[in-house]
Parts: sequence; C-alpha cells; structure tokens
Amino acid sequence: MRITPLILAVALFMEQMDSTVIATSLPAIAADIGAEPISLKLALTAYFVALAIFIPLSGWMADRFGARRIFRIAIAVFVLGSICCAFSYSLETFVGSRFLQGIGASMMTPIARLVLVRATPRHELVAAMAWLSVPALIGPLAGPPLGGFLTTYLSWHWIFWINVPIGLIGIVLVTIFLPKIEARTPRPIDVPGFFLAGISFAGIIFGLSVISLPAIPAVAGYLAIGVGAAAGALYYLQARRAPYPLLDPRLFRHSLFRHSLFRSAIVGGSLFRVGIGAFPFLLPLMLQLSFGLNPFESGMITFITAIGAIASKFLAERVYAAFGFRRVLLVSTTIGCVFLAVNALFTPGTPHLYLYLALLAGGLSRSIFFTGINALVFTDIEEHEASQATGINAVGQQLSVAFGVALAGGVLEISSGLGGGELRLEDFHIAWYVVAGVALLSVLPFLRLPPDAGSHVSGHRHTPPAKPAG
Repeated sequence: MRITPLILAVALFMEQMDSTVIATSLPAIAADIGAEPISLKLALTAYFVALAIFIPLSGWMADRFGARRIFRIAIAVFVLGSICCAFSYSLETFVGSRFLQGIGASMMTPIARLVLVRATPRHELVAAMAWLSVPALIGPLAGPPLGGFLTTYLSWHWIFWINVPIGLIGIVLVTIFLPKIEARTPRPIDVPGFFLAGISFAGIIFGLSVISLPAIPAVAGYLAIGVGAAAGALYYLQARRAPYPLLDPRLFRHSLFRHSLFRSAIVGGSLFRVGIGAFPFLLPLMLQLSFGLNPFESGMITFITAIGAIASKFLAERVYAAFGFRRVLLVSTTIGCVFLAVNALFTPGTPHLYLYLALLAGGLSRSIFFTGINALVFTDIEEHEASQATGINAVGQQLSVAFGVALAGGVLEISSGLGGGELRLEDFHIAWYVVAGVALLSVLPFLRLPPDAGSHVSGHRHTPPAKPAG
C-alpha cells in the first residue's frame, strides 16, 4: 500500500523543494546572467502564476487522457523546464523557463492526490496521505540548505540539473508500479471558466507576490489583486450558470442534515496554511538578518522541522483512528499555532537546543494536521467529483501560501517603518504573532465538525455519551 504514495511523494518532493531552493541561489544566478537580484524575484512569481493558471485544468486533463499518463507528462515538462533553467543566459530566458517548470508542477501536485484517492481504499486513505504529505513539509525546508550547498560548492546550475535524474527515475517508477487509471469521459471543458479562473488566480497570486517581494512598484500588485478579485467574482457567477463548470462551487454544498466536510477542510486548511506559508519566509530571514547566520547555517537549523514531519508518519494513522478527525485537527491546529508563536520568543542568545525542540514539536504537529486535512477533503466527495476536489484544494493551497508570505512581508514592512525604517528583531516577533493568530482561526470550522466526521476514512469509532436513566 505504501509504494503508491511513496512514488508520488518523490515527484512532489522534487516540485516542493525546487519552489524554495532557488531563493538561496538568486544572487549567484543574477551575477551569472547579468541581472539584478531583485529583478529575479520575477522568476519566483512566474512559477506561481503558472501554477495558478493551469491547476484548474489538471482535473479535466486527468479525466480526458488518464491520470497516470498526465502525471508522467507533468514530470517530463517539469524536467524540461529544469534543463531550460540551467541553460538560461538572460532574465527573459530564466523567467520563461521557470514558467515552463510551473506548468509541469501545476499538474503534478493535484494529479498525485487524484491518483492516490482513486487507487486507495477509503479506509486506508489517512495512512496513504501520511506518506504523501512528507514532501510538502520537507521540501520547503530542505530547499534552502541544499541550494546553498550546491551553489557554494558546485554552481547554481546544479539546483536544476539534480531534477533530471530524479524526474527520470520518477517516470520509470510511475510506469512500472502505479496502477493504470483509465481515462474517463470528461465533462465538456469550460472555456470561459478556464480564462476567468486563470485571470483570477494568477492576478491574486501575482499581486501578493509583488507586494511581499517587490520587484516592480507595489501599486501594480494591488491592481493585479483587484483584477483577480473581479475575475473571481465573474467566474463564480459564470460557474453557477454553466452546466459543467471547470471548478464547481457546488462542492461546497451544505444541507440541513449534513455538514460539508469538504468545505471545512478547504477553509480550515487554507487558514492554517497562511501561517505555514509564512514559516519558510520568516524563519530563515530572522536567523540570517537578526541572528547573523549564513544561509547554509540557518537552513540546517530550520531543517530540524523535517525530522518531526517524518516522525509523524508513524503516528498519524493510529492517532486519527483513536480520536477522530475533529479532536485531532483541533489539537494539532492549536499546538501548531502555539509553536508558530513560540518563534517570537527566540533571540540570538537562545540556546540552539530550545530552537531544535520547538521546531521539532512544531513540525510534528503540523505534519499530523496535514495528513488529516488532506484526507478530510475527500471524505464526503463522490468518486466522480475527485478530480474537481483536487483542483480546488490545490488552488486553495497556493492562494493561502501566497497570502501567508504577503502577510508576513507586509507586517515586517509596516512594523519596521514605524520603528524608523530599519528591520529589527522585534519586527519579526510581531510578524510571528500575527501569522500565528491568523492561522489559529482555522479552529473555527473544525469546531463545527460532528464527533464522527469522516469515521469511515479515519477508522474512528465514536461512542455517543450514554443517556441518563429515568
């Protein structure tokens, strides 16, 4: 049972790691291709914009041509984009290559979950998601130290060349071991919906990226967010009338007799990911600017979180079976947010052992949370709705992570501006409290979950309290 999620996890690790590994290497890349480091932030933005545009199309593509086939093509496109990045010689070629990489990545993440859902019995879904969620937590943490090592001791080109053998091995393993999921007769493609959704998600993510990582005037970011929000409103109106919408808002259905577990998972997961999106942005920056560590040293400290993520894989299935989705999500959310806020207590004089323990506990709780939330998304979704559910889930993840980075960057900018313009340790502490507070709002949708929510997936047997005699 583990072979399928582990194979899928290899491809996702490559994608998740690559999305962060470039940040450490931007100065070296900029010097080599003759560009300013700040302008290369456009390469990061181009990658996320490609994700936003093409993720909504991934479910339709999987149904039309077969999930396994599209997953292999997605890996191949990602590898091709990596090769193009390594050969880039100017800002324009590098940004274009990152956009091509983003197209491949946009298909890999949602289709991996779709393959897993369709190939895994529902009662084994929590265990399968436990293994699939590892790269989402390890990738962003492994990226900075690996990028710093390769750039320092080899060259920046190797952060892209390393994807070639990993991708080729992934294609071979997918071909040999993954079950063949036949193509289905898909619903007709919603062309107006595709363009409106693409403009909406790309505009919002581009705007948030520009505001938090300003490579061009911030007013362009606010304008892009406005255009994206307007396109999103038009999409919602169009989707309500379309017979076959690209991403169906009716999946957020709610009846008087059954709470929408899908809606709770999307809303709660998105709020929690605001804090998680800010984490790999805030912590390395604080360790480098306020603690005086170099990128490799800070990366090695943050990587301790990955140990907690891996350790949770051996606990998650039993924890959800024993206590159920509602209790575990409430507890893991609260603990995870507490350990986000604990980062605000760190100073250069804090013993590293305390940092390690806090990061370890935080990684453990967040990993248990994501294992459950990724399974909860599919608990009340019909099998034929799975492709749409994966697309909505993936878009929600990208938007919330982008918002988390923008929120953290905005708080730092406002706080430092009020303090005289220079970035201080206190500004990072304020940012930690703000993102932890926003992430803690995720407990609200989980409070409304029934005690036996998703019990057919978690295996939890809820025993109602006995009625008093009389």
